[in-house]
Amino acid sequence: QVQLVESGGGLVQAGGSLRLSCAASGLTFNNYHVCWFRQAPGKELEFVAYISWGGSRTAYADSVKGRFTISRDNSKNTVYLQLNSLKPEDTAVYYCAAGLLLELTPRGYTYWGQGTQVTVSS
Repeated sequence: QVQLVESGGGLVQAGGSLRLSCAASGLTFNNYHVCWFRQAPGKELEFVAYISWGGSRTAYADSVKGRFTISRDNSKNTVYLQLNSLKPEDTAVYYCAAGLLLELTPRGYTYWGQGTQVTVSS
């Protein structure tokens, strides 16, 4: 059974930092591309960051570029998202997703975590 489990969310003041983790099990993790998406209340799911199966390629939404960093440790079956200089508009549920296609949209991802809440206060 494939599982993706996010952790690391919480409440932080604007300007603060968090590190999210996405731990995978039940799949050959280093075959999979991974994305982080987020969904704010009343808004659609949006792309945040992407990392290729080997970690050599990354991509970011313009809204987080220069503030967030995605990385992975395939020996630990884990992907990380470092969130720095957080803003209130970063408040959302953050989801990690794994898929075999190089995609930046949710439709390309087969496996999803349950999400972790990030709340940034002003």
